[in-house]
Amino acid sequence: MKKLNTMLILLLTTVMLLASFSCSNRDKRIRKNITSILTPISSGNPYEIMIVAEDSVYDGYVGKSILAVLETPMKGLPRDEAYFKVSHITPAHYDRITNLFRNIIRIVVDPKEYTMAKFKLDRDVFSSPQTILTIQGPDVVAVSTYITENTQFLLNFFTDEEINREATYLQDEHNIKFENAVKEMFGCEFFIPIELNKMKKGDHFIWASNDAVSGLQNIVIYSYPYVSKHVFDRGVYLALRDSFMRENIPGEKPGMYMSTYRPSVMIKDINVRGHYAQEARGLWEMKNDMMGGPFVAHSIVDTIRGMIVVAEGFVYAPEKNKRGMVRKLEAALYTLNPLPENEQEKKK
Repeated sequence: MKKLNTMLILLLTTVMLLASFSCSNRDKRIRKNITSILTPISSGNPYEIMIVAEDSVYDGYVGKSILAVLETPMKGLPRDEAYFKVSHITPAHYDRITNLFRNIIRIVVDPKEYTMAKFKLDRDVFSSPQTILTIQGPDVVAVSTYITENTQFLLNFFTDEEINREATYLQDEHNIKFENAVKEMFGCEFFIPIELNKMKKGDHFIWASNDAVSGLQNIVIYSYPYVSKHVFDRGVYLALRDSFMRENIPGEKPGMYMSTYRPSVMIKDINVRGHYAQEARGLWEMKNDMMGGPFVAHSIVDTIRGMIVVAEGFVYAPEKNKRGMVRKLEAALYTLNPLPENEQEKKK
């Protein structure tokens, strides 16, 4: 018996060591302080959702309703790309392998069990990070109607889950040089992906890029005085954006510079860290050149210094899908945080 216990301990230790080596630092840090080290890392990629439903349910009204929601084209991209990539399995194939998926929607129709349609949420049940949303109801009409009525909730919920995962990861793994430059120039905390390792400074402006030949990703941050609430007006924001970009992001030849394709821009108010912010997303273009692509930006008020601070991510990848790249940069924007002046000095 003692020998058996020793063998079990050795086996468990080996499994834990193999798991620690096979998991990326990114995955381990995302789940840090969330679950036990023995909880498996979730499978699947960001913005992928697996539907678990009987074929008869998925092939009918309910399946059409959920696909109509999850495959809605994401706004602010040059061509249609769905919010999420969707896959489907039946409950019979929902096992110890498939239940490790990061985003799962279970659809359960049972007239004996339920009298009305509703959601049930579970997190990190079989793996981490993991979200399992069960949509349950008495019949397919009730469930499909409920899905359609909650279209925006479903889009926002799973998008926020992925944004929060990436932002959490960035707290531990980010470009330190850029972080320090932002603290020194703007008095803000701001975490961006490590691979954006090329940096250029201007007047109240910093530009970081991965400088890639394919899949060019960029983040900029700039600031200007908060003189009145009208600095958030659409026309003022666009004029200031064009001014900063023209000055700091020139093209390859004289007369080429970045500008905003104004008809594409959508602006809305959002809440970040409990404070007001403004989100803008749309398309940029290089004047007198053929370059262009999507951008997303957050404008916040630094009440300590009386400034508007704008952080923006933009992509140039004509040969690739852009949703994933834009979402990754967008997650970084949520880490932007003005520091108290004493904290700015401490963290330099």
